[in-house]
Amino acid sequence: MLRSLSGRFLILTVLFVMLAEVMIFVPSVARFRQDYLLSRLERAQIASLALLTGDFISPDLEEELLSNAEVYNVVLRRDEARQLILSSPVPGEVTQTFDLRDAGPWTLMRDALQRLVDPEPRVIRVIGNPVREAGLLIEVTMPTAGLRLAMIDYGWRILWLSFAISALTSAFLFLAVRALLVRPIKRVIEQMQSYAAAPEDTRRIIEPSAGVTELREAEQALKALETELTGALKQKERLAQLGGAVAKISHDLRNILTSAQLFTDRLEQSEDPTVKRLAPKLVGSITRAVNLCESTLAFGRAEEPAPRLAMVPLAELVGDVIDGERLAIGDADLSFSEDIPATLMVRADSEQLHRVLLNLVRNARQAILATGQGGEISVFAEEDEASWVIQVTDTGPGLPPKAQENLFTPFTGGTRRGGAGLGLAISAELIRGHGGRLMLDRTDATGTRFRIVLPKTLAALDPAAE
Repeated sequence: MLRSLSGRFLILTVLFVMLAEVMIFVPSVARFRQDYLLSRLERAQIASLALLTGDFISPDLEEELLSNAEVYNVVLRRDEARQLILSSPVPGEVTQTFDLRDAGPWTLMRDALQRLVDPEPRVIRVIGNPVREAGLLIEVTMPTAGLRLAMIDYGWRILWLSFAISALTSAFLFLAVRALLVRPIKRVIEQMQSYAAAPEDTRRIIEPSAGVTELREAEQALKALETELTGALKQKERLAQLGGAVAKISHDLRNILTSAQLFTDRLEQSEDPTVKRLAPKLVGSITRAVNLCESTLAFGRAEEPAPRLAMVPLAELVGDVIDGERLAIGDADLSFSEDIPATLMVRADSEQLHRVLLNLVRNARQAILATGQGGEISVFAEEDEASWVIQVTDTGPGLPPKAQENLFTPFTGGTRRGGAGLGLAISAELIRGHGGRLMLDRTDATGTRFRIVLPKTLAALDPAAE
């Protein structure tokens, strides 16, 4: 119980209530002492009234009056004259004098604590104002034993009352905390445990119902987190299924492409000029497809392999991509342009960079052909001291808003009907593996431009590649 929230709250409540009672205890005892001394002054004044009439009283009666007043003698000051009204033998020396006429609260509390901690019986003198203005002052000499016993008795009663109040208050607060905080928190914990057992089950997502504002906000945040996690798990499951399917397809497709590769070797022996010109490109395309299948580089795998970096002639790589796309346009009114220095070399994995450029150019080509109108696709590259920059620009219709929101998210960033939404996601991952960035520069009714930035320094590459 001591480890529970309600148990610790109960202990803290008891401690704080007791602390408050202790802070009240000292002023209360000081006030009790003051009232006790004032009552003795009042009794002494009443006892002295018998002598103020001028009548003689016997020693026995005087002793009885002083005993009832619990004092040794009484001095009354009237009309500037100080008069000993009642007296009896004092058993010891007067050790202290207390003037209650102008005593402040700190003085009263100090005197009260001194009396509590001093167990020795002493004789003290007390001065105060007579009641009902019956003189200028009244002074008595009295013992401290009865005063201290009365203060101790009063203190114990205050402490027991404090214990009772703190126990009752703590019990009420304990029940309130359990009802308002502990039970709702336990409900949230039970729901989290239930959700953890089957996070893919949307029925287990929490529905906020707490009445306390802070707890309700926590439940709403938890609901948003669980909803997002469930969606991510479903997407991961789809990716895992896709990875398994790709692995199977890759095995059979590799065998088919290997056979096709053997056939293309014979095509290179043909005397037809067109065949001689196209055969090397066909061989290169099939070789890339075989390599892709062998390494199962589909997005369904957990991650792409690390790039094999080397200095690559970019103009040759881009020319290969554009030559392949020219074959796919047929008689369509679509042109390609390249603005790349012939000597420009970039540090990259040639196969992976080829895939990225092919994805971007092919997406642009498909977007323009879908409009039924002509257009242009251009590839531009430059370098500075820190990086190489490649831009792929088209004059197509631009990307729809929905595609822009999740452009690089698999299965949700597709830019055309029937697409899986994987091309740009794969491309972005491959460029990140190079330590670079793939970003959308602009897209509107006049066209779209993507930018690839590859760093020149290995220091910038390593953290991103990791």
